[in-house]
Amino acid sequence: MAAPKTTKYDDETLNAPQSTSPGDAPADTYDPSERVSSATPNKKAAAEAGYLTVNAVVEVDPVPDNTPTGSRSETYTTYGPDGSEVTVTHNYDTGVTTIDESGESV
Repeated sequence: MAAPKTTKYDDETLNAPQSTSPGDAPADTYDPSERVSSATPNKKAAAEAGYLTVNAVVEVDPVPDNTPTGSRSETYTTYGPDGSEVTVTHNYDTGVTTIDESGESV
């Protein structure tokens, strides 16, 4: 069984090689909150520093945290099978739907 990939973009510089796990591409990262984008390195400066390769990506804005808060919901009034008004509340984060058949808002 192969070892899990661990490449993470850690404060890399454009004018030096990027430290990646074997087999990973320069822009690979296994940190779900991390994003990188192509950049133009100074190849001459890297060669003068003795590097044979250069990093060609830079870190950009992180992936926003979309952890459900439990507070995103929608409430609306509709009609039940018998024709009476019912108030329906659906929580988008938890998936729970409640129905108040008294006609009063929940």
